[in-house]
Amino acid sequence: MRTLTEEQMLALAERVENAELNRTAIAKVTGDYPDMTFADAYDVQWEIQRRKRERGHRLAGMKMGLTSRAKMAQMGVETPIYGFLADYFAIPEGGEIRCDELIHPKIEAELAFVTKAPLRGPGCHIGDVLAATDFVIPAVEVIDSRYQNFDFDLVSVVADNASSSRFVTGGRSADVAGLDLTTLGVVVEKNGEVVEVGAGAAVLGHPAASVAMLANLLAERDQYLPAGSFVMTGGITAAIAVQPGDAIHVRYQGLGSISMRIA
Repeated sequence: MRTLTEEQMLALAERVENAELNRTAIAKVTGDYPDMTFADAYDVQWEIQRRKRERGHRLAGMKMGLTSRAKMAQMGVETPIYGFLADYFAIPEGGEIRCDELIHPKIEAELAFVTKAPLRGPGCHIGDVLAATDFVIPAVEVIDSRYQNFDFDLVSVVADNASSSRFVTGGRSADVAGLDLTTLGVVVEKNGEVVEVGAGAAVLGHPAASVAMLANLLAERDQYLPAGSFVMTGGITAAIAVQPGDAIHVRYQGLGSISMRIA
């Protein structure tokens, strides 16, 4: 169900994207439109993606959020959310995350899947994902809500492209056949101190379940994941606030590590 007019949706997309581009925090969008639905919010998000494509940017991949079952229960929702990754979100391994381009960045350790065959819902499942996966690779997402004082609800987050802002890949890619993705351990260090640890099972019990859920969610809009898709599966660890001067190092069991500087 949708509650926004076309004009309202287009105006919200412009407002939310400008907040990202201009590094300006805004009030949550449901403050003005309290009856907004998830369908409305995804309309806003897809329009933001269209705007970026129109300006010459390309889609670098997709990301899932809210993939912890405990977090879903806490938020009172039954399904994770998704967003997209634009090409300029990509930061090289060992590179800088510039805080003067962001509002209040946090980092999450994740795993990313790269596909070699299309994935379509509904009915996509873990087996489909594993069969369609070319390789997995370590990734770190930098999330950055554009809402003032972190005052938001889930509908507003979806409209804000699920807080997407930057991402870093590194370490070593690997065939899924040689990995137990549920027990794969991750250690996050900030300024030389361990601040978070986790394992792949934190993501919906199995990271491939996150990719399957994305395919099924995309099917609701007659979309799918083509071969060659890059999908970040959601935080294995809790989000960690960062500030200029921080050094981040994330180690992945059997897959090397990712480092970055916060500038």
